Amino acid sequence: MTLTKAMRALGATTLAGALLLTAAPLATADQVRDGQWVNAYYDVSKVWSVSKGDGVIVAVLDEGVDASHPDLAGQVLPGFDLSGKGLAQKPTDSHGTGMAAEIAGHGHGNGEGVVGLAPGAKILPIYKQDSQGRSVFPQGIRWAVDHGAKIINVSQGGYVPAGSEPALTEALAYAAQHDVLVVASAGNDGRNVLHNPANEAGVLAVGATDKSDAAWSKSNYGPQVLLSAPGVRMVTAGDCSGGLYCVADGTSDSTAYVSAAAALIRAKFPQLTAGQVANRLVKSAKVPGALQGAKLPDPHYGYGILRPYEALTMDIPAGSAQGPLAKSAGSTASSGAATPGGAGQNSDLPTLPGTGPASKSGSSGGISPGTIVMGIVLLLVVLIAVVVVATKNRRRPSVPPAPPYGQPQQPPYGAAPGWPPAQQQPYGNQAPPPGFPPQNPQQPQPNPYQNPYGQGGNQQQR
Repeated sequence: MTLTKAMRALGATTLAGALLLTAAPLATADQVRDGQWVNAYYDVSKVWSVSKGDGVIVAVLDEGVDASHPDLAGQVLPGFDLSGKGLAQKPTDSHGTGMAAEIAGHGHGNGEGVVGLAPGAKILPIYKQDSQGRSVFPQGIRWAVDHGAKIINVSQGGYVPAGSEPALTEALAYAAQHDVLVVASAGNDGRNVLHNPANEAGVLAVGATDKSDAAWSKSNYGPQVLLSAPGVRMVTAGDCSGGLYCVADGTSDSTAYVSAAAALIRAKFPQLTAGQVANRLVKSAKVPGALQGAKLPDPHYGYGILRPYEALTMDIPAGSAQGPLAKSAGSTASSGAATPGGAGQNSDLPTLPGTGPASKSGSSGGISPGTIVMGIVLLLVVLIAVVVVATKNRRRPSVPPAPPYGQPQQPPYGAAPGWPPAQQQPYGNQAPPPGFPPQNPQQPQPNPYQNPYGQGGNQQQR
């Protein structure tokens, strides 16, 4: 698949999560810290009075993380890099550094620089490719699990069907078996299909919202989205045109904030499973007014917008080990039945008024006479329907025989072209299959933001 980091240089796609990087020679400390509107949005001082994510390791599977950045000094652990170029901690790209800063940045000096939502957490950098430019997602996920990560942030992706890469499916199952939560970005094309691995079972998929709690117009959407979080006009760390800071748009940033919130929960509630952490996140989420009374999850918002403080403090039963996550193939976690690539269908999923099962009162636990009568009536209805259908079928003409051998068969209605053959690299730089997925013609093209941290080009979405 075409691997992106939610980050796109104007005119040339390079990433997939989403970060609008802009040239950022540091102007003043106030501009950087004040530019982090999410700090006030979440009242981080209030959040930190409960948890800072101390001791939790968050793996960042990305472009590497700049361990020398002043806002990340001491936060970055030795990482994983099969490229042989030492890019895990000395990257040539700023995307991973930006994600790490939004998760665990601590700023520097007297209130200068970027602070993350979980400044007590540690970052485990995983470089995404080997020396040949091939994806190492499966190896990186397994390595992160084996080296203490409790959360894996994947602000990367591409258009590959869920379950089509066995090595990745097995790696995600390995993470689930070892109680590691994988959080991934939905993508930044505004299409009604999620990037992989966000579309995989067992992954917490994240969409993006703006300051007004509106869904970002370029956030990909679909039934697998479980949560949304701020992802527009984000200030974060990174070398953008020679500066120390960047401005960003995209589901990459939203994913980083959800990963950070998961770290806060894992520090405060270490006994909870990965699925139960996800359960606290979705059950404490803010449901926008337009969704009140609607069936959830919503394809754009999931179960709502991330609320870290509420996730830490609300009285939420732990629930099943699987929580709202779909069960990964090969996972041993117990749960109710799950929809492939979507949320598990169990009691851990929140409901809004009018959407949940009807309440029962005065039930004795046995089968009432009324229930028996209703069962008999339903059985009679079914039998009548079967007789009617059988009668109609006898009147229908027989299906024409298949064309003789050697003549072309007509494809079924709506058949889509095949996916790239298996020998292609799953996370290389191939273009997506022709026509998949179609661009939404109604989707407006965003105007690039002006850079508040200096003049210059290199504006990007990630």
